Amino acid sequence: MSATRLVTLDDPPILAKLLRVNRDFLAPWEPIRREDYFTVEGQRAVIRDDLEQYKQGAKLPHVILDDSGRVVGRITLNGIVRASFQSCSLGYWVGAADNGRGFATAAVREIVRVAFDELRLHRVQAETLLHNSGSQRVLERNGFVHFGVAPAYLNIAGEWQDMAMYQVVSTSLPPA
Repeated sequence: MSATRLVTLDDPPILAKLLRVNRDFLAPWEPIRREDYFTVEGQRAVIRDDLEQYKQGAKLPHVILDDSGRVVGRITLNGIVRASFQSCSLGYWVGAADNGRGFATAAVREIVRVAFDELRLHRVQAETLLHNSGSQRVLERNGFVHFGVAPAYLNIAGEWQDMAMYQVVSTSLPPA
């Protein structure tokens, strides 16, 4: 069974519910969100925007699935840049009830394969908070290498925070 699939306009109810249930769990790792983000309509707007960027080739928005096909989180390749860069940034989350069960690891493995084999990208970058050892383990299990720290890189939980920078580079693709 696939670990991920493209997000659809049928997903807002389940994603809104997952986000509401996991709001406190995800808060330390996420930007501060407006209240409407946690609603079905808010998620519908997010997904419409994501799918529009997908059509433009700038984003690959997926949901993370458990072994039965139930949605347990999101994973997205963001900021896909072509030309001489052929790179993107990876973001993902899994709800608390399914955290630590290997779903993020499997999803990252699958989305990186898609990035390299189907999208023909050269590099996938990911950022974590310095103390997010769980996410760092997920990345390292998938061949990501820590290459530095970006000071005040992202506004997470209402503060500009330093981020550990990771990347995986495709060695199977010829140079662009």
